Amino acid sequence: MIEVCCAIIVNEAGRVLVTQRSATMSMPLKMEFPGGKIEPGESPEDCLIREIKEELDLTVEIISPGPASPYQYPEFSILLLPFLCRIVAGTILLKEHAAYAWMEPSDLLNCDWAEADIPIVHQYLNPSNNTSLLTNK
Repeated sequence: MIEVCCAIIVNEAGRVLVTQRSATMSMPLKMEFPGGKIEPGESPEDCLIREIKEELDLTVEIISPGPASPYQYPEFSILLLPFLCRIVAGTILLKEHAAYAWMEPSDLLNCDWAEADIPIVHQYLNPSNNTSLLTNK
């Protein structure tokens, strides 16, 4: 199982950053929360901070972790580790993705998500779910 971290980055207005995978990536043009694979010896938190800097040229602060979410694709399985974050420095510079958008939480379900991200979207949108640490409300 591949361990992957993802960032739910929320701005001061409560909008959430979503990124679109490039046409050359696996799952081309699907929307996702940015992040990436944990490297050997790396903590999930360090991975997330590194990946967001590499992919978006942003420095983020982790606010809280969310529950891990396993997902089985036909060819492989991942364990997606979400973290609620905020930007502390930088301006978005897309280095791998095709596009990004700041979205109202109410619009998140309208995206064409990479399948593993869908449970994370539902966790974020359901603050009454006691297992979710993702809500910042």
